[in-house]
Amino acid sequence: MTGALLVAGTTSDAGKSVLVAGICRWLHRRGVDVAPFKAQNMSNNSVVTADGGEIGRAQALQAAACGLAPSVLFNPVLLKPGSDRSSQVVVRGVVDGTVSAASYRERKAALLEVVVDTLAELRAAHDVVVCEGAGSPAEINLRASDIANMGLARAADLPVVVVGDIDRGGVLAHLFGTLAVLEPADQALVAGWIVNKFRGDPALLAPGLEQLRALTGRPTLGVLPWSPELWLDAEDSLGHVADGVVGRPAPPRGRDWLRVAVVRLPRVSNGTDVDALSSEPGVAVRWVTEPSRLADADLVVLPGSKTTVADLAWLRASGLADAVVAHARAGRPVLGVCGGYQMLGRRIHDPHGVEAAPGTVDGLGLLDVEVTFDVAKHLGTPRGTALGEPVAFYEIHHGRELRGSGPPLVTLADGTPEGRPEGMDAGHVLGTHAHGLLENDALRRRLLARAAAAAGREFAAAPGVSYAAVRAAQLDLLGDLVEKNLDTDALERLITDGAPAGLPGVRTTTGQARATS
Repeated sequence: MTGALLVAGTTSDAGKSVLVAGICRWLHRRGVDVAPFKAQNMSNNSVVTADGGEIGRAQALQAAACGLAPSVLFNPVLLKPGSDRSSQVVVRGVVDGTVSAASYRERKAALLEVVVDTLAELRAAHDVVVCEGAGSPAEINLRASDIANMGLARAADLPVVVVGDIDRGGVLAHLFGTLAVLEPADQALVAGWIVNKFRGDPALLAPGLEQLRALTGRPTLGVLPWSPELWLDAEDSLGHVADGVVGRPAPPRGRDWLRVAVVRLPRVSNGTDVDALSSEPGVAVRWVTEPSRLADADLVVLPGSKTTVADLAWLRASGLADAVVAHARAGRPVLGVCGGYQMLGRRIHDPHGVEAAPGTVDGLGLLDVEVTFDVAKHLGTPRGTALGEPVAFYEIHHGRELRGSGPPLVTLADGTPEGRPEGMDAGHVLGTHAHGLLENDALRRRLLARAAAAAGREFAAAPGVSYAAVRAAQLDLLGDLVEKNLDTDALERLITDGAPAGLPGVRTTTGQARATS
């Protein structure tokens, strides 16, 4: 079996990422050499590859579904928003400047060549490549410079399936409208529909799908049911809903729940770091945006940020900064990760204007550390020890520590006799630049035990919990959903043979729609 497929969506967050992961898992379990691909991703959730590059976290999850290590080939263009109007551009894993929405259009012609060449390289190395679109192909105002949806499909002659989220309402109109606004050559590659997050009686939906086929000449390849068990690795900050509990926590092993409050910063980055906490029975992890939510928290987490200084200003303006300081001064644990760690220190220096205007701002003063932003980004996948346990993690940050007193949280195994110190452990206040640190099972349980002791909770960590196993089970669930609910024979034909010839075009006239050959 050889070929490729592009999964597009009617909207952002329609289910493209999880559907690609599910298709990849289904194929991988059948013994197919499959790889994921997303030409252009916009997300502040990223990981570091083994060769030192940076890609979107969703592509790392999809790689895991394929049994592969993350690679820069899976996501050649990554946009990391620093504001509503500008983004850092990462090309094949390496930062390549900052762009506005307008200036980015001027770069896309060159980037289309990059993504097409990268896809060709990936297809030469694997039997099947499952591609994920970005946003929606119906954004016709962006079509001329598109490199991720129909622009990529046309350049690489990819068959396209479109997924729509029925939970949002209007999914049949979304699917039809997506096709109807496309030009004929783009329409010719759109071969079918997939409905996502369906709840209820499928018989009620069936007549609508038949009418959709009559209107478009294209079949629905399956209806994926809504599954409350799926929650890992949100694509971007849309998944970090304020005041929402993360995951589906199992009941505690001891008498008490342990309550974790994660501050939802406006430009939160790698918020998926806290997903591992939610895998533990009896741990309730909640995203919060206002001070009262910290009142009963046993552990407060300040996650990463793409704009640390701006998010620190928001933290102060919202009253959350005072609440975090009060929590720490009461002897209750606070953990800062990357940007959150930088906020906990004494000062943040930005002499080169990496984030905004050059200058220095005061941190919360809870850790004896200062941070200076370097122009070059620090990327790595080191190993070491933390809280007495061996750990592996990844680093993505501009900040460089200027350490004061206090033991490190992490000691890196960098070849020196004493190891390189990283982060800080002040007992009830801890900070680190290490992303993915909580995915280390023994370390995570030690941290939770410390938080429970400080809070006086009768909490017992479950020694058998493996975060890697939790993630693998989620991927298998996605593979099961694809295998049981999609027309996999039709998917295979699309992957190997491409879009069928002669698919009808769709046009609208005076409010009526019809498929025309």
